[in-house]
Amino acid sequence: MFVDVVTVTARAGDGGRGAVSFRREKYIPRGGPDGGDGGRGGHVYLEVDPALNTLAPFRRRRHLIAGRGGHGQGSRKRGADGHDLVVAVPPGTWVWDGETGEFLADLKDPGTRVRVARGGRGGRGNARFVTSTRRAPRFAELGEPGEEKRLRLELKILADVGLVGLPNAGKSTLLRAMSAARPEVASYPFTTLSPHLGVVESGAGTRYTIADIPGLIEGAHQGKGLGHQFLRHVERCRILLHLVDATSTEGDPLHRFQVIEKELALYSAKIAEKPRWLVATKLDLPGTGEGARRLEEKARQMGIPFFALSAEKGQGIEQLRDALGQALEHLPAPLEDEEEPRVIRLRPDPRSIWVEREGSAWRVRGEWIERAAVMTDLENPEAVAYLQRRMERRKVEQHLRRAGARNGDTVRIGPWEFILE
Repeated sequence: MFVDVVTVTARAGDGGRGAVSFRREKYIPRGGPDGGDGGRGGHVYLEVDPALNTLAPFRRRRHLIAGRGGHGQGSRKRGADGHDLVVAVPPGTWVWDGETGEFLADLKDPGTRVRVARGGRGGRGNARFVTSTRRAPRFAELGEPGEEKRLRLELKILADVGLVGLPNAGKSTLLRAMSAARPEVASYPFTTLSPHLGVVESGAGTRYTIADIPGLIEGAHQGKGLGHQFLRHVERCRILLHLVDATSTEGDPLHRFQVIEKELALYSAKIAEKPRWLVATKLDLPGTGEGARRLEEKARQMGIPFFALSAEKGQGIEQLRDALGQALEHLPAPLEDEEEPRVIRLRPDPRSIWVEREGSAWRVRGEWIERAAVMTDLENPEAVAYLQRRMERRKVEQHLRRAGARNGDTVRIGPWEFILE
């Protein structure tokens, strides 16, 4: 199983401000309040797109930002809702809260959509605050800030074919030749530092995934050269292609083959028992004939399939691709033995309030009270008085007193600070 992990920030849109407005028409000298509400901020969604098979796009797009809501206007005109952001992810993506570690969603079925950041509510206009005793309110609510979440996305993929071998054995070049994947290819070792996946279609129409595993070195089973990190990727592959550079410029090709075989066996008996094919590479270079002959003889002794090719020239690629497709049709499908994490989330009552010590101050928490505070225009005395009356009805001061707060203490609600009097 291959695990591709990225961390992104999802930022939902802020709600729009409510409007403070009064009706102004000819022959109506004292029109009542008619300020409209602000629009809702845009949500951020993740949606499964079966056409995707990697999280690579998120390495260039770390911030997912939805649109903010429009502000309310006079004549009770409501602001426009912010534009929702729908982001495509491949099937098999697990979503975790990057701050709390909470499991949020398992996105595996095409079209499945989950909201990962909620847009802020639009603030109410002054027309919404009219009562029998408050005939002309001169305040409105601010928009609620949208949620901002740090998300960890994990993509778990079972690869059908894994490419193993020493660094610079031609694995990335072969992957490019067989699929549309474009891993970096260079003439120096350890060009590939993380697994790359490609989708291959054989001549008979069989589709399968092939993975380029970063190069292994002697001592990989002990963790050398990030060996453990790389070797764990091959445990779930159905077929392993052992690529060996057939040239003799870097030493005996047969010795290079035996080095990796030994590392695979020492790391895991499960890997050693997997179907394994031997592939001699770089046949376009001079002096490869003898090395390829010795490797073919070794494959015959072991009773495993042998292929010789030049990925650079396309020699032998079609035969290998079709042979893999035929072999995979007769192998059992990979088993997904990892179940979705079971997490029970207990959401507190949105009306509940609790108080806790925060340094030298007191912190009041609760969905309702924190939203009310952040949506109040503290520069408007009428708005502050309205918030205070709401807090009195919810007995916020009694909660503070019971916790031990005294006159003159600092009280924090959301982003604001107050003095208890």
